[in-house]
Amino acid sequence: MRIFVLVATVAVAFLFSVTLEAKEKDSDETYRQLGLLGEVFERVRTSYVDEVEDKELIEAAINGMLISLDPHSGYLNPKDFEDMQVRTRGEFGGLGIEVTMENGFVKVVSPIDDTPAYRAGIQTGDYITHLDDQPVMGLTLQQAVEQMRGDVGKKIKLTIRREGSDRIDVTITRAKIKIKSVRSRMEGDIGYVRVSSFNEQTESNLEKAIAKFRKEKGGNLQGLVLDLRNNPGGLLDQAIAVSDAFLEKGEIVSTRGRSMEDVQRFSARSGDLVDGLPIVVLINGGSASASEIVAGALQDHHRAIVLGTRSFGKGSVQTIVPLGKYGAMRLTTARYYTPSGRSIQAKGIDPDILVEPARLEKLKAVERSREENLRGALTNEEASPKTKKPEKKEAALKDYQLLRALDLIRGVSLYSDWLQRPPS
Repeated sequence: MRIFVLVATVAVAFLFSVTLEAKEKDSDETYRQLGLLGEVFERVRTSYVDEVEDKELIEAAINGMLISLDPHSGYLNPKDFEDMQVRTRGEFGGLGIEVTMENGFVKVVSPIDDTPAYRAGIQTGDYITHLDDQPVMGLTLQQAVEQMRGDVGKKIKLTIRREGSDRIDVTITRAKIKIKSVRSRMEGDIGYVRVSSFNEQTESNLEKAIAKFRKEKGGNLQGLVLDLRNNPGGLLDQAIAVSDAFLEKGEIVSTRGRSMEDVQRFSARSGDLVDGLPIVVLINGGSASASEIVAGALQDHHRAIVLGTRSFGKGSVQTIVPLGKYGAMRLTTARYYTPSGRSIQAKGIDPDILVEPARLEKLKAVERSREENLRGALTNEEASPKTKKPEKKEAALKDYQLLRALDLIRGVSLYSDWLQRPPS
């Protein structure tokens, strides 16, 4: 027995020493690699053809390390960090597009409503290949974004590659971008809410919009269309708040990091702003990140029907880590999951009802005779005076996906009314 214990003790001691030795070797290798970095840095600062500031080299090294991880990690120098904080408050200068980097080109995630880029016809999925005739290839995402920003009123030429089209050159005048994250209107007896981004005002503006619907329509409100198309995302807490606005209970989203301990779950509190009325959520390929959290939560809880096309598929969480006077770094620290446990990363949200964008044209109806047009036709003693049907808004007529969403809510509302009526 003593021999067995002794052997076991020796074995554990041996394994411990091997593990310790392996860790020490890894540590030594890491220090050698850092030494290599220092050697390259010193060679560049002394031998490069042009003199480069140490600050530029260090920032480039840090940014290179971060952007090699994924498209959404990166270094923010003090100016970029300040710009980011301004954008989340809902006002900044530039063109008005949310972009990412793909295959060396800048890819448009979505244009922001009522901005120069939106009015110039920039579309989700466009690739920006040149800025003022200079190639984008070789630039980091941050460098490309910095070039697109500039003084208000100054123009910039974008060269676009679009699927099914030849090269497109677009000249856009930079402007002060003020993001109104929530816009709303009534479509008959249905409330329409367009959420273009998730910034600090989104939750409060959504509540105001629905309160206005309630005041205007009262008990006649049939339902709600929540339009998240071309919404590139934004603040996680605002996405949770918007989801919570329509859910009585249950998980909204969970985030999972590298270790088992890095799990966060966010749940809904009691209360539904529209008291169970039918909701249709509109999404498309420009709906990303926070938009997908909302669509996924309402879909998994069967609280809303999701209509449109597959979303962008950004299912990762970025944490902004302040670095004191040196700015901050944006680091991907977790993936998020819908209440049913789905990861959206590189997959997106599939709509319950697939509806591709389509162009509608009015067709002139063929004039036909009806019973009331016949000579001597009997009248209907219950007939009421003819009333002119309200015409559908031109904006809605041009938006086939929205029309489908409105028709869906009208159908659900009509069917619910029928079920509640006593048999005649």
